Formats: sequence, C-alpha cells, structure tokens
Amino acid sequence: MSETVNTPPKDKVDAEAPAAAAIPAVDPRLLVREQGFAGYLTEFKRKIKGGELGSIPVVTGLIVIWAIFEITTGRFLDPSNLSNIAQYIVGPGLIATGIVFVLLLGEIDLSVGSVAGLTAAISSVLAIKQDVNELLAVLIGLAAAGAIGALHGFFFAKIGVPAFVVTLAGFLGWSGLQLYVLGNTLSLNNISDGIIYNLNNYYFSDVAAAYGLATFAVAAYAYSQWSQRVRRKAADLPHRPVSELALRTAVVAVLAYVVAFVLNQEDGLPLGLTVFVGVVVLASFVLRRTNYGRQVFAVGGGVEAARRAGINVVWIRISVFTVSGFLGGLGGLFIASQSGVADSNLGGGDTLMLAIAAAVIGGTSLFGGRGTPWSALLGILVIQSIMTGLYMSGSSSKAVQSMITGAVLLAAVVLDSVSRRSQKAAGRA
Repeated sequence: MSETVNTPPKDKVDAEAPAAAAIPAVDPRLLVREQGFAGYLTEFKRKIKGGELGSIPVVTGLIVIWAIFEITTGRFLDPSNLSNIAQYIVGPGLIATGIVFVLLLGEIDLSVGSVAGLTAAISSVLAIKQDVNELLAVLIGLAAAGAIGALHGFFFAKIGVPAFVVTLAGFLGWSGLQLYVLGNTLSLNNISDGIIYNLNNYYFSDVAAAYGLATFAVAAYAYSQWSQRVRRKAADLPHRPVSELALRTAVVAVLAYVVAFVLNQEDGLPLGLTVFVGVVVLASFVLRRTNYGRQVFAVGGGVEAARRAGINVVWIRISVFTVSGFLGGLGGLFIASQSGVADSNLGGGDTLMLAIAAAVIGGTSLFGGRGTPWSALLGILVIQSIMTGLYMSGSSSKAVQSMITGAVLLAAVVLDSVSRRSQKAAGRA
C-alpha cells in the first residue's frame, strides 16, 4: 500500500515563507547619503534629467559674469568694488526676499515698491517734522508696512480679489499716500548719524567683527548639520556620513572667510549686509524647518490639496503678504539710507521690477511651490553685478542695463518652464 503524501497548496507554502525573505521596496533616493560619492553622482544625474537644477544655473551665471567683467575691466574683483556691490544689494534684496514668500504661493505683489517709499516717508516725517524719537518712528513705519501687507492679504484671501488687482491698486494708492505724507517738501534728508542714516553707512571696522561672524556662521552650520545627522541616525533613517559633513563645512568655511577677508580690505563688515544675510538665514529657516514653512509650500503646490489636509489657507495667505509688506518697508529704509533722502521717487522707477526679477533669476518659480530666500540674494547679486560691471566697462546707459537684465530674466523664466516640463515628463511635477 503506497504512502500518501499530503502536499500543501502552493499559496499556503508562499504564505508560510519566512518574513525575512520579503525584501521591502526602498526608494533608492533615500540611500544616496549612504552610498558615498557614487550615490551623489547618481542623484545629481537624476536631478539634471528630471529638471531639478536648483541654484546651479544662477551660480554658474554669476561666476561667468564676474569672470567676464574682471577680464574686461581688470578691477571688478577688487575688494573696494565688491564691498560696494555688497552695499547696493541690501535694499532691493530685502524687498526681493519678501517677494519670494509671495511667489511661493504662485501669486505676485506689485505694491512693494510703493510700500518701501511710504515706509521711508512715514519714518522720516515722524522723526524730522514731528520730532518723534527716530527709533519709534522707524518702528511705526515698519508696523505700517506690515499692516498694509496684511490688508492686501485680507482682500485676497477673504474677499477673493485677485492678488494682482489688490496689489496693483496698492501700488497706485500707496504711491499717492507717500506724496501726501511728504507734503510740499517731497524730500527729507536723513538725520545726520541717525538710525536711518547708519543703516547703510555703518561698518564694523574691527577686523575681528567680520572674522568673528564668519566663525559663528561656520560653527552654526556645522552644528545644524551634525544635529540633523544625529536625529536621522537615531530614527534609523539614511544620514550623511561624517566625511560629507566635513566637506560641506569646509566649503562654507572657505566662502565665509573669503568674504570676511575681502570686506576687511576696505571699511570692514557693513551693517546692511549683516542684516540682509541675517534676514535671509532666518527666512530660510522658517520656510525649511518649521511647520509654517511647510504649509506655505503646500499652499503654493496646490490650494485645494492644502485645504483638504487641514491647512488654514486664509491665514497662510494673509501672513505671507504681511511678510512681503514688512520686508518691503525694511528694504525701503535701507534704500533711503543709501540715497541719503526719503523722497517722492523712492520705491518708484524700476525698484519693483528689479525685486521681482531678482527673486525669479535666483531660482524662485513664478508658478509657486519652489524657491528659497537665498534666491533673492543670488538674484540681486547677479543683477547688481551686471549693472556695476557695465558701468565700469563704460556702458552705463540705462537702456543697455535694462535690456541685459530683461534678457537674463527671460532666460530664468524659460529655464523654469523647461524645468517644470522636464519634471512632468519624469513624473515628479
């Protein structure tokens, strides 16, 4: 009599297979940090193919611009010229930083130039004509700028008026109020050695100031990178190797100490540049490391999806326009300090266009959801380098400067559009 062998069904055998045999699918991008140089090279190729260029184009363009003007003038990279550029970028750069917040929502703020001029007018009139303490006058002016931004945000977020229309009305209305506040004089000189005067004219002349700030920046960067590695490692997530942290910190150190060295060859560390970089760092931290920043990106990526996720879209929109208004006012005070007066022309002309151009040229998308406050710094640095280089080359014509800046802006927008199309093709839009 033959023995009967009971063979379990195949699906039962598969169900009883050891769990260890199952290999979970892991996104290879999460393993990049553990694969060393080869992993990062692979990730770099993937980003280029997918249209995720980041700040590569603008940094490359800045290097090319500096090289061209150094060759043609022979003195573009002199410490005195670079120090001047560092001063000129502060006012427009602060305005551009506020514009970045609005562009992240996929919206636009056309009023920041007028807000800048009105803030300077309010602060100067209170301090000079009304004998208000200058510090209090400045704070009142900045509070007014923030309130104006919040008002724009209210009409946009609560009433439903398009941001373009609201801020265009603000552009016209606040320009008129600026003229009304200034009155018949139309121009007020800054108080000698006062707060507004010193915003753009004060230098920390001791060489220890620039080197000390550079050391602090490097130490803070190293600490943030190391603490992030510790947190990710504790959570059993892919983390950067120590060798990469050392390399990144070394690169930041070289940049920081080179800037400090260049500034110390002239008058020292400018107060204006310190404030500008500090604002950029703070804004970057808020957008990248806080829940509020993630909500801003979420709203910019898709309003309905953000609303379904429980995000208070109205609050985010109002707060973003408040930030834009406040930074526009702060930039106006620095422009007044640079020019020496608060007059009817402050904030007019091409101030608005340069601020928007700086944000876009630096890498912030006009379509929302992508950008960083560092875009404002890089973008305004590109624009000011072009303007200064042309002036030093003998081509100081406003027409030439505007045409070249316009061409660079168009190139940035085209690059952004092509990048988005590539991301859609790669399934990453």
